[in-house]
Amino acid sequence: MPFSTLGLSNEIVRAVTERGYTKPTPIQMQAIPIVLSGGDLLAGAQTGTGKTAGFTLPLLHRLSSIHSVKNVSSGFPPIRALILTPTRELAAQVEESVHDYGKYLKLKSMVMYGGVSIKPQKQRLKDRVDILVATPGRLLDHVGQGTVNLSRIEVLVLDEADRMLDMGFIHDIRRILSLLPKKRQNLLFFATFSDKLKTLATGLLNHPTTIEVARSNVTASTVAQKIYQVDRDRKRQLLAHLIRQHKWFQVLVFTRTKHGADRLVKQLAEDRIQALAIHGNKSQPARTQALAKFKNGNLQVMVATDIAARGLDISELPHVVNFDLPNVPEDYVHRIGRTGRAGAEGEAVSLVCVDEYHLLADIEKVIQQELPKEVVAGFEPNPDIKPEAIKNGRKPKGDKGKTRAIDKPSLQASPKPSPIRTPVDGKPRITHRSASGERRSSKTSKS
Repeated sequence: MPFSTLGLSNEIVRAVTERGYTKPTPIQMQAIPIVLSGGDLLAGAQTGTGKTAGFTLPLLHRLSSIHSVKNVSSGFPPIRALILTPTRELAAQVEESVHDYGKYLKLKSMVMYGGVSIKPQKQRLKDRVDILVATPGRLLDHVGQGTVNLSRIEVLVLDEADRMLDMGFIHDIRRILSLLPKKRQNLLFFATFSDKLKTLATGLLNHPTTIEVARSNVTASTVAQKIYQVDRDRKRQLLAHLIRQHKWFQVLVFTRTKHGADRLVKQLAEDRIQALAIHGNKSQPARTQALAKFKNGNLQVMVATDIAARGLDISELPHVVNFDLPNVPEDYVHRIGRTGRAGAEGEAVSLVCVDEYHLLADIEKVIQQELPKEVVAGFEPNPDIKPEAIKNGRKPKGDKGKTRAIDKPSLQASPKPSPIRTPVDGKPRITHRSASGERRSSKTSKS
């Protein structure tokens, strides 16, 4: 089924075709008609399935086919559509998609996020902006200064809503929602469903259509996964060895902490491997520059914390390495989802020491898959090394900051995963249901 059959304008189909896309993905086939109809949508799909186009394409079509209200006597022109994202990098990439897909339309878009000067953003908001892509914190900065007009929002999109809740944006989101018109279309996209997300959806969506294109927490079949067992103090040497031996280029490496990312970059430099770090303590210009070099193929290794696990869309990224396993097993899915996107093949490697055996067991339970394990000659783990507590990094839900007790199980003795259940016909499932759950909140953080 080509894009032209989904009811999109010729201008949008032309822009999509020029990007090299001919057939819509399952999430796009199901989401686009619903968004075009004007109904609310709750959509879940595993990472790398093309959900950004699933809402940007019909959003562009709707706004271009409906004339905006021009009766604005004074102040800043009203925004027509608001897209909220959890991270600066994702905001930039979503706005880039809006710009590219809408290149033949008369709509105007902009992106706003923190870490950069607010003055150019204020200046831009004085002109017409139809579609605004923003992180919650910087948007509220503009609200506080009276430099953004949200009084006539027609469509609200929460992209990676589950990640926003995990990062503590619930209070910011509720404050933003209170500023929007009651009558509007709401689109909520997520990768993993939770009680917090159910609660948010209950108060936000009006008789939504719910789409679940793939089972939550499933890793893409196009990603080859492997575990390398190694001692904690030999991980860096093993990583350098793998990069050299296999001639890896464009490698995205995840660490648990910002300090660990910076330290690894320095160590790789000693091995004459070019690397840059991207994390929350880096300035926005530094993050943007590192990401641009990496996407353009001018940087061999980019080391990141989980800030980069969601939203990074790098065409045909071949390698993802978990230098440290994440404390939250769902984050493993988001990390390795940076490769194997849009049908391309990718490789995800994890360097696992004795401290992380319990984390590996948690990951295998979540993805319902036992991962292949291998030991590289010369890097055999010492069986006499005792596990140490992992104190840094994001804590699992319900941990309340406490360090988990660590046992030393046999990796081969991991509980056997239960079989993956998929529909008999293999087609995406569409259901109509309301979301409900108990009210919970979390701490607010900056974007």
